[in-house]
Amino acid sequence: MTQQVFFEFMTWFILTYFVLLNGGYLMLNFLSTVSLYRLSQERILDSLPQIYSGMELPISVLVPAYNEEATIAASIQSMLQLSYPEFEIIVINDGSKDSTIEVLKTEFTLVKVPEALRIRIATKPIRAIYTSKRYPNLHVIDKENGGKADSLNAGINLSRYPLFCGVDADSILQRDSLQRVVQPFLFDAETVATGGTVRLANGCEVSGGFLTKIGVPGNLLALFQVVEYLRAFLFGRQGWSVINAMLIISGAFGLFRKDIVIEVGGYRTKTIGEDMELIVRMHRLLRRQGRPCKIKFVPDPVCWTEAPEDLQTLKNQRVRWQRGLSESLTSNLGLLFSRNGGAAGWVAFPFMLAFEWFGPVVELGGYFFMLFAAFFGGISWTAFFVFLFLAISMGILLSLSGLLLEEMTFHLYPKPRHLAWLAFAVIAENFGYRQLNTAWRLLGLYRWLTQGEGTWGAMKRKGSWQKTG
Repeated sequence: MTQQVFFEFMTWFILTYFVLLNGGYLMLNFLSTVSLYRLSQERILDSLPQIYSGMELPISVLVPAYNEEATIAASIQSMLQLSYPEFEIIVINDGSKDSTIEVLKTEFTLVKVPEALRIRIATKPIRAIYTSKRYPNLHVIDKENGGKADSLNAGINLSRYPLFCGVDADSILQRDSLQRVVQPFLFDAETVATGGTVRLANGCEVSGGFLTKIGVPGNLLALFQVVEYLRAFLFGRQGWSVINAMLIISGAFGLFRKDIVIEVGGYRTKTIGEDMELIVRMHRLLRRQGRPCKIKFVPDPVCWTEAPEDLQTLKNQRVRWQRGLSESLTSNLGLLFSRNGGAAGWVAFPFMLAFEWFGPVVELGGYFFMLFAAFFGGISWTAFFVFLFLAISMGILLSLSGLLLEEMTFHLYPKPRHLAWLAFAVIAENFGYRQLNTAWRLLGLYRWLTQGEGTWGAMKRKGSWQKTG
């Protein structure tokens, strides 16, 4: 193969890859737009006073906690005020080294109970189980450290209700979140899991455990992440949900049928991305048996959480995410092009493999190759700059579509200056930030390949959005 033939082959390969990648995102965007428009029509009457249908299934809210002494009391207090007819809250203290368990005992008047725990999923040893004297539906498990997945499994063992909702200890739910996220279970008996939208609380204000003021962050990294989350949820997961091919539900806010999760073995403790791995495994095992398996995204129940505002914490997060993606896909390869795989096995899984898992190699390598080819005469500089312009323009278009979908359907950012800042982020993130993310994803892929030690690490939280008094 001559040098010129090699340059031509690689150029066409990279161009074809970018066309397929962005074409896939545009198709998800189209599906999301149609779906969200229909949803907006169905939600016209939501401004009227809401009543319970009487058909809501009781829910166990599972809250894993590790070293959360500063925020755990406020978070649990807010969850106790959720608007839902019947639910219990199970806090799992995962061997915290701070005063998390003492704070819980003091704030909620916990008493130790001789609970007969039914072990359906193996976990680290349980030290004690507590119930609140003030809130009969609040229970606390104190256990040895085993990680988030192990904590969720312990919560499943103690839970009484047919549905469980996993919620991060530092997250804030809207009052009606459970009412909304449970709806697919009421309308379709084949539903096994649902997930809601996760939004960033940076720049917002929370008082008494509930969001009182919506804003945008002043930190540039957090601002870029607001745009990322809009793009990921409003046309990413919404689009996959339309064709029943969603392969991930955020660990910060997801609702599951307990019997199905127990049947497939619970959360896997040896993976970083336990939330995605569980969903992919549910698809694989249930579809292999030819059983109905509907996993839905519900865009309007919102969970608010804090995004990292420094480069090191953000880097660690994205490296973990890529490792989690790698573990989830490679441990469930049986779903790929499987006989009963449906859109999950024939569309979403290969898309994730080609564009999310292997994507960092081609995307970052593509930029360097096109620059190399232009420098050594393999392509003209005009062609190189046209490629660069199209790649950046498509990135802006996709981010802008997420912002437009948000504005058309939910309109959570009412002030013009908020939209102006988000529009600025839509453009600015394409000049360095997205490329940096791609490099971090490549590092995550490398660490997975070399089997380097993977840990969750420390998440630096400022908590400036939390207001006291």
